[in-house]
Amino acid sequence: MPTSRRSFLKTTLSASVAAIAAPALISRSAFGAEAPILVGSLHDQSGPIAASGVPMVDSLNVAIEEVNASGGLLGRPLKLVHYDTQSNIQMYSQYAQALALKDKVAVVHGGITSASREAVRPTFDRFKILYFYNTLYEGGVCDRNTFCTGTTPAQTVEKLVPYAMKKWGKKAYIIAADYNYGQITAKWMTKYVKDNGGEVLSIDFFPLDVTNFGPTISKIQAAKPDIVLSALVGGNHTSFYRQWTSSGMKGQIPIASTTFGLVNEPTTLDATESEGVLGAYGYFEELTTSASTSYVKKLKDKYADIPYISELAAATYEGFYLWVAGVKAAGSIDRMKVIAALESGVSFDGPSGKVVLDHATHHAVRNAYLADVKAKKWSVLETYEQQKPLDTAGVCDLIKTPTDNQQYIIKI
Repeated sequence: MPTSRRSFLKTTLSASVAAIAAPALISRSAFGAEAPILVGSLHDQSGPIAASGVPMVDSLNVAIEEVNASGGLLGRPLKLVHYDTQSNIQMYSQYAQALALKDKVAVVHGGITSASREAVRPTFDRFKILYFYNTLYEGGVCDRNTFCTGTTPAQTVEKLVPYAMKKWGKKAYIIAADYNYGQITAKWMTKYVKDNGGEVLSIDFFPLDVTNFGPTISKIQAAKPDIVLSALVGGNHTSFYRQWTSSGMKGQIPIASTTFGLVNEPTTLDATESEGVLGAYGYFEELTTSASTSYVKKLKDKYADIPYISELAAATYEGFYLWVAGVKAAGSIDRMKVIAALESGVSFDGPSGKVVLDHATHHAVRNAYLADVKAKKWSVLETYEQQKPLDTAGVCDLIKTPTDNQQYIIKI
């Protein structure tokens, strides 16, 4: 981001909370004396994950602007109450309590890493604040107070691994971030490699602050896999792709990743470093449907410096509109009434396609897409319509056990 915008985002912290959707708000007089409905946001606008968090908040701003321009929600304006969590788990915990106790928001959309989600989810459960986690993740959350709208491994990794193996070979080397997302995703990668007759030669995990991948690259060279499967996370791990190319390995062993592009790698890396990387997500900015192109145009018209618009941003936009649909169906912002409405099969036709909330898991049934990088852009290769979160469905049934409240480690 240009310095001016990053400085603006940081200055919002000085007052602890920033209503950065202010330009999107219709004046109070347009809604009479009705107080605004407060929508909470916890997203990283600074730190190594900021390139992912900025488009998510931008998407919320645009969505709120749209709803307010059409008359608001239940005759009331919407107002975003946003905290920059600074890629810091402690900030997530602190600001989650502020949203619940001080701001008393009607709903929170927030969290990027799984660690951030698990830092705030118990707070929102305790204080009865409806929570939307709009990020692809490893699956397994089973909580009636939480709705997860991003993709899970059964929707994307299950497509990515066999496609890569069919194209390049059956021997895989896995590299992943060393926290629950990377650890569990590595298990899913291993499952799908074995299910398709392949072999995992080794698995290496890296803390989020690691930037030196030289020793691992040497190990990969010695192992001689057909493919590298990557679940590396965050700006620091972008170093791997630069070092991989510098070592001369880029043209020798291809890479398929569940995370590449979420911090804008195709644009920020040199074309020689990103070319040919394979990925699978619930959304790519390059989708050419009218809903997608309209969404992208709105964001870029409003935010000329916006980073790449990934699944994280699109799922946030869609998650927000699913909540709006739930409120309209309930005729209220009362948490339990909205939850019941959301469980009735609420859907939204968004930039990624049709998104439907599944009652039993509180996860999204949504399209998945497979693409590779060509000339610093994603080129969509395959479309998989209305994929179900079958991994989470194997451990979670909120119809039978509505008081369930945990993240299951799915046995793989």
